[in-house]
Amino acid sequence: MALVEETAAYLDGPGREESKQLDRAAALTYATESMRLTTRLMQLASWLLLHRAVKEGEMSLAQASKEKTKVKLTIGEAGGEDSIALLPQTLRDLIERSKKLKADVVRLDSTIHGSGPTDRPANTNGNSVERQIGLLKAAFERDAG
Repeated sequence: MALVEETAAYLDGPGREESKQLDRAAALTYATESMRLTTRLMQLASWLLLHRAVKEGEMSLAQASKEKTKVKLTIGEAGGEDSIALLPQTLRDLIERSKKLKADVVRLDSTIHGSGPTDRPANTNGNSVERQIGLLKAAFERDAG
């Protein structure tokens, strides 16, 4: 959430001033990439808030799994490196940090919900729901620490 706030502060302040100094092609790239960045961060924030609700007992993991279908972690992809190079350094840094966060969330989502290339067989020595809850707890305890 700190990255969301930092991005908003940048885009509403220094970023707005920097974008006015860009040539036409770079300004178009700035507008496009700032929109992609904002979209990516909103989807990530939605995913994180959904899983925080699970952690705090406000919803079950099954409910979160159902609701998470509304969160599209694949949207907001960044453009090509050539166009990104036209942007101010601060925006490039924010884009890069958001892409790293997205990769971490996608990996965590895959672990929790068993989707994607890191599918693991169900734990045959116990309840798979308990295993997933344990993974969630471990992930959120690691972030809180």
